[in-house]
Order: sequence, then C-alpha cells, then structure tokens
Amino acid sequence: ELPTPTLFTEMDTLQQDGDELEWKETARWVKFEEKVEEGGERWSKPHVSTLSLHSLFELRTCLQTGAVLLDLEGYSLPQIVDEIIEKQLQEGGITADQRENISFVLLRKHRHQTKRTKHRSPADVGKTGGAASEERTHTHAHTRTHTRARTHTQSMNDIGDTPSSDQLKNKFMKKIPRDAEASNVLVGEVDFLDKPFVAFVRLAQATTLGGLTEVPVPTRWGPQPASYHPVSCHLFSDVAYKARDRDDLIAGIDEFLDEVIVLPPGEWDPKIRIEPPKKVTPADKRKSVLSLNELGQMNGKAGAGGGLSEDEEIFCGGLYLDIKRKLPWVFSDFYEGFHLQSISAVLFIYLGCITNAITFGGLLGDATDNYQGVMESFLGTALAGTVFCLFSGQPLIILSSTGPILIFEKLLYEFSKSNGIDYMELRLWIGIHSCLQCFVLVATDASYIIRYMTRFTEEGFSSLISFIFISDAIKKMAGSFKYYPINTAFRPDYVTAYKCECLAPDPSESPSGVALCAAMTSSWLTRSSPVNVTDLDWSQLSKKECLTYGGSLQGTSCKFVPDLALMSFILFFGTYSMTVSLKKFKFSRYFPTKLRKLISDFSIFMSIMTFVGLDMLMGLKTPKLIVPTELRPTRPDRGWLVMPFAKNPWWVYVASFVPALLVTILIFMDQQISAVIVNRKENKLKKGCGYHLDLFWVGVLMAVCSFLGLPWYVAATVISIAHIDSLKMESESSAPGEQPQFLGVREQRLTGILVFVLTGVSIFLAPILQYIPMPVLYGVFLYMGVASLSGIQFWDRMKLYMMPSKHQPDFAYLRHVPLRRVHLFTLVQVICLAVLWTLKSTFLAIIFPIMILGLMVVRKLLDMVFSQHDLAWIDDVLPVKEKKKKSKDEDKKKKGKEKRKDKKKTDDLDDEVRNAGVCCPPLVIRSMTWIIPV
Repeated sequence: ELPTPTLFTEMDTLQQDGDELEWKETARWVKFEEKVEEGGERWSKPHVSTLSLHSLFELRTCLQTGAVLLDLEGYSLPQIVDEIIEKQLQEGGITADQRENISFVLLRKHRHQTKRTKHRSPADVGKTGGAASEERTHTHAHTRTHTRARTHTQSMNDIGDTPSSDQLKNKFMKKIPRDAEASNVLVGEVDFLDKPFVAFVRLAQATTLGGLTEVPVPTRWGPQPASYHPVSCHLFSDVAYKARDRDDLIAGIDEFLDEVIVLPPGEWDPKIRIEPPKKVTPADKRKSVLSLNELGQMNGKAGAGGGLSEDEEIFCGGLYLDIKRKLPWVFSDFYEGFHLQSISAVLFIYLGCITNAITFGGLLGDATDNYQGVMESFLGTALAGTVFCLFSGQPLIILSSTGPILIFEKLLYEFSKSNGIDYMELRLWIGIHSCLQCFVLVATDASYIIRYMTRFTEEGFSSLISFIFISDAIKKMAGSFKYYPINTAFRPDYVTAYKCECLAPDPSESPSGVALCAAMTSSWLTRSSPVNVTDLDWSQLSKKECLTYGGSLQGTSCKFVPDLALMSFILFFGTYSMTVSLKKFKFSRYFPTKLRKLISDFSIFMSIMTFVGLDMLMGLKTPKLIVPTELRPTRPDRGWLVMPFAKNPWWVYVASFVPALLVTILIFMDQQISAVIVNRKENKLKKGCGYHLDLFWVGVLMAVCSFLGLPWYVAATVISIAHIDSLKMESESSAPGEQPQFLGVREQRLTGILVFVLTGVSIFLAPILQYIPMPVLYGVFLYMGVASLSGIQFWDRMKLYMMPSKHQPDFAYLRHVPLRRVHLFTLVQVICLAVLWTLKSTFLAIIFPIMILGLMVVRKLLDMVFSQHDLAWIDDVLPVKEKKKKSKDEDKKKKGKEKRKDKKKTDDLDDEVRNAGVCCPPLVIRSMTWIIPV
C-alpha cells in the first residue's frame, strides 16, 4: 500500500464583506493548527488542535446522514458542487428550490489571509477584522442570496481555474512537502436552510482547483460543508484515504475516538494553546504492546545496523560479510561528503586531532627519551588515519593515541633500558606479533564477542574516556596558574604607593659599568642622532630603555607581570561557553532556520576564531600551539626505518609474543567498544558497520607504524563521538510548529581523510597555527568531553540521586522500574567506574583492557540481582544462543500444551464466576461504571 500523502487542510468561513458574500480563510493545518487571530489579523503560533467531545459525536451523526462521495471524478469546482447537490437531492437532504442558492454560496470567491479585504465600512474602522465580520456573518443573507441567484447562470464561479499570483508567491509553500494534497473545509450559516447540509467528498485524482486553497496544492478533499469546528488528524486521514464506503468512515471515527484523551473542564483551561511536542510517537508504536524481547532491543544492539550474525560459519566469514556490505557504498562514501556541513566537521576534528597529537607526542617524548615525539605523532596520525578512513568498514571512527598505550610505551622503554635491549627493535617485534594476532582474531570472527557488550559496558567505558578528557583539560588549565601566577602582592588600598623609577648608574661606584653603558649607548646611537648619556632624563625612560642604558629599576611595582593565567582562563572558559551557546542556537527563536543551522554547524570554528582574535588584540604572551617545522625524527640518532634484525638477541623475537598479547587485548577492546558506541542504533547509521574489517586494518597499521618507528593508533572514543555529532542531519523543511527531526548521520569518508591530510601538512602550516593559544584548544577538549556525556543514560541516572521524585524527568525506565532498583544499578556502575579510574591513574593501567572484560563479567553477574524486565529497561538483555531446531519444536509443543491448560483453567474460572454472579468476590465494590458498547 502506498503511504498516505501529507495533507494541507484549510478551513474557510462564510462571511459578508459589504454587499458581497465570500469565504474567508480562518484556520489551516499541516501537522499543527494555525488560526487567524481575531484582532491582529495574523496567523497564530502553531499549536495542538483541540475540540469538544460533543463535536465528534455530531460529526459521526453527520457522516451517517449526510452525503458521502468517494472517488468522485471531478475536474472543476462547479462540476464537484453539482455532484454534491445531486447527491443530496437524491437522498432528500435538500429541496429543488434550495439548489441554486446552495450552488451560489459554495462557488463564492475565497479570500485568504495573504489577501486583505478591499471593502470596509467606516463603522468598522478601529474594529478588529474578526469582530466586524462576526457582526456581518449573522445578518440576514436570504434576500441577498435570492438577489444574486438571478445572475448565477451568468457568473457561475467566482474562483479562477488557475492559481492566482498571491498563491504562487506564498512563502508557506516551503513548509509543505512536494507530494502534499489539499483538504478544504467550508463552514457557514445561511437562513434558507432549516437543517445542516453536510457532504464528505474524496476525489479520485487530486486536482488543482484554482484559488480554492491558500497555496497551489492539488485538492483531494472538498469542498466539505460542515457546521462544526474541524481538526486535522493523521490517524483519521489514513482511514479516509482507504475507505470504501460510509461504514469505513464511521469506523475511522470510532478508531479516532479510541485514541482521544478527554481533559476535565474544571482542571484545564481550553483557552490555553498547547505547545507542539518535540517528538510524536507514531500511532502503530503507541498501540503495540512491547514484549520482553522487543524491550531488550529498544536500547540498540551493536550488531543491529551492521548485520553482525553468526550465520556465516566459514573462514574469515565476518571479514567477507563486511567487505560485501561496504562495496555498494564505495562511491557514495565520497560524493556524499561534498556538503557545507563537512567543512565545519573537518575544522572541528582537525583542531582536536592536532591538539591530541601534540599532547601525546610531548608525553611520548618524555616517556621514551625522544625516540617518539611530536613529529612522529603528527606523521603517525596522518598516515594511520588516512589509510583507515580510506579502507575501513566504519570511516566515521577517528584513530588516535590513547592513555593505556602511552603507559605501555613508558613501561616498555624502562624495561628495555634496564635490560640493555634495543627499545625500537623490541617494539617492532611486538607490533609484528600484535598484527598477526589481530589477523587471527579477524579470521576466527572473534569480534562477535561485542554482542555481549551491553549498555552497562559501553557507558562505563565511554564515561571514563569522557571524564579523562574533562579532567585533562582542567588539569592543563590549572597548570597555567602554576607557571603564570596571579599577582596577589598588590593591594588596591595602597595603589598610590606603587611606583617604579629608573635610576642612573653611579660613575664613582662602578666605573666599569659606565664604560659598558657608554659602549651600549654608542651602539644604540649608531642608528639615530648622537645623544650624551649624561644628558638623558632617566625618569622618562621606559623599563626596557633603562636596562639597556645600564640604569637600575627601583620601586614596589617594578616586578609587575601581566596576569597570563587569568587571560588563559578567559580564553579557555570563553571558548567552551561560546561553543555550547552557539551549538544550541539552532533551537533559538531568532533568525531564519538556515542561518541558525549554519551558526550551529560552525559554532566551534567561530568560537576558536573569536578568542584567537581576542588573544591577538590583547597582545599577551599566552602559551601558543607549538608545531614542528622540519620533517626529521625527534631524536637525531635514529632514522625513519627500524630494522628487525640489528641489535637484540634472537630470543627477544620470540619472547615479544607475550607483551604483544597484552597489546592486542588492549587494542581489541579499545577499538571494538568505540566501534560499538559509534554504531549505536540511536545514530541511525544506514551503511552498516565493519568490526572485522576495522580490526584488520588496525592490525596492518600496527605493523607499518612499528617499522617506521611511529606511535600505535586505535579508535578514539571521544573524538569519534564528536565526529558523529558534527555530521548529524536534521530535517530542513518542516510543518509549522514541528521540531526538526533527526534523520541520521552524513556517512562518508571525505571528512576523515581531509582531517588527517591536514594533520600531515600541519608542519608547513606552522606560521599560521602558532597564533592559536593552547587555552583555546583546552576549551575545545572540555567541550568534546562534556558533549560526549550528553545522551548517556548513566549520566542521566547519576543526576537522579540529587532530584526529588516530583522533579525527575519522565524517563521511560522510571515508569517500569522502581527507583531504588535504578539507584542500585547506577551505584554498581559508579563503583566500577571508580575502580577503572584508580587503575588508570597508577602503573596498573597496563591491565586496563582486562578490566574492560571485567565489566562484562560484572554485567553477567547482575542477571542474578536484577530481573530481566528491569534489565530490559535500564540496560540490554544479554543474547542467548539459539537452540537447535529439535529443541524449538519441543518448546512449541510444550507451549501449546501450557496454553491449552491455561485456557481450560480460564474457562473453569469463568463458569465459577457466572455461577456465583459476581466479579472479583474478595473486593468490596464502592461504585461501578458500566460501559455498554452500542
């Protein structure tokens, strides 16, 4: 069945304008209602439509007694009106004398809100358009109608057959989807009818009826004369499109009544307009009752979008499926990246990557005695990132160095140094063994273990990485206060006592100083006119000139230095706060939608440029970004290629298998958990994942980087999440009042490739990058850490500890799980996170990946504490291996027997209830309401 088109519904009211009868537009709907304000003569703010329950019953009665014309072959409004009148004449709804009057009224011209009235009486000056028309609507129209009935045959239709210029220029067309159809509702009162004239019309083909509607949209429904206020409903429109007769329409009304919610009049003011909701749940999801298995999938499984299954039990079956899945998207992965949003994403992720590369490069240089430094970090990031984005299964993942790898490198270097083993050669063999071990994991489809990584494990890992980003940014800013302390020696009360004077040297006490001063003065004066040092006014010299000429400074303010720490904090917090504010700007009320979205997309770039400009304007020597300027290794005595058989004994080549195993576990867990977070169901990725293919290329890059003496790289969780957020797409054209809907992520390879290519050429951009203050980049780090916490259920549950129950948000799991159980589950996660944080902060960080596996064990133990129902709402239900077909058949037979037994028990219970003549005997019934279906 074809989907139901979007309906643009317009309601017109019959009114008297001077001596003319006309239809005036008073309300319209696309999804939410807009009505013409009575006094302001403008469209109201979109709001949820409301109507009385009595009007629904009246509508049901009208459909039973009025004319219903379905699939009418109509090509012009006069023809449609004639068909309606003929139908009413046949059913006895009107008399022949009323025919011409009804036809005359229905064919009057329509004045839309975009077209103002031309005729207004002087008595109406100062009155609102609604009030004046209200008085004229109830005047006697009988005589006027008969007067014009004589000219009816000469002027059959006041509505043009083609759209008017006002319709074609209407900007409201941008809010309506291209395939939309129009519905027109006519409401009016005339004195020549003694009972309601109601007709429900559906055209066989949508037809453009000229100026009937405000916008030139083909009309499918109408005109539908009615005497009751209509309301736009997508539930009923689906029924109306597919109805075959009158009974189907009445059944649609009954179905609509089943979904209606009645608000007591004493507890709600009907004058209050309800704001449109941010998101409306589809009707089919509202009606469906979720089973436990469905609940377990609602949080989004890792393999949901990637087709991760164990059906392909062949050698390298997972890798084969990943390649097969990604091949159809090869070309779209590139051309879909050509979008303005991609530019903002590249600039954002690029600054994050170079900051990360410089930070980890500097730490690696300190840990390995410059065997690896900033230069190696830049080149390794560029090489590994570019190759991964070109050939991986999930190019949205960003590779980077991580904390556990840094600690491993430090321990490995100390071990090599204390045992007389060449560090770079040992590292090469560890990389080779780790690469081979990754290949074994890929060939055996070991990535299927991620099926057991539920929300519990994902959120624990991602929260830890986010907290690391936040704490590192704050730590680095705190270090600025150590290196550039705030001047606290000066007191405002004694500001008049602060002075600094330049004193001339005393020739009698220091003759050598006079000679030196004369020499410096002569060299200074070679570029200007000769000046005698003895004639200088030393009190007028600057601090620099005083010291140059050999003078001395004396006073309480001579040691003044600018508050660089305070300026650094302004740059740091200003970048973060401005980025957060501009990112939310797309939800503000100012400026058009496209401009708001553009500002939101480029929020980070605009914030960085703003505070870089502020730093340049102030001219203070804040710490700046330091980028290498020459393409050479950080340590002069090493080359770009590491030889495998050079200095170490043969047993080292074999023994390196053991530390390589630890590195492989570290890389596997880091890579796959980050991939699971990126491939969440909430991100609506359409091109699938590639866990096996990703791990394959990470293994290849391990070996390549080891041969070149570059750092090892793995998926960076926070930067990858930031990459996803910067590429999120939302609906552009939306109905009035409708919130932009999240459509998915711009899946492509171009942004990642450009980020890493720019990282590689950053060596040649040093003259430009040196103007970026480090506090600005720390502010970007803080934003990335905080932004990655948004949307994490664990973080939302932590905040519940400090909220009274009545102020807690309406989360779905709070409706189904007791609050104490939610708090207990959150407490377990907090304890696990604290243990991980402690391990990360000590030398035990090398066993960090094993602790991630420990999270999966803890999650399995939680099955003994929490019920499956509770875990289905606050976590994910662990998958269970499928039983054999024989077991399935036995289960079906067993379930069938149980159902028959349950049915027999239910029938017996019903018989007992009938015999007893009561329902639920143990209960004392105070009052009872009988609902009798008619």
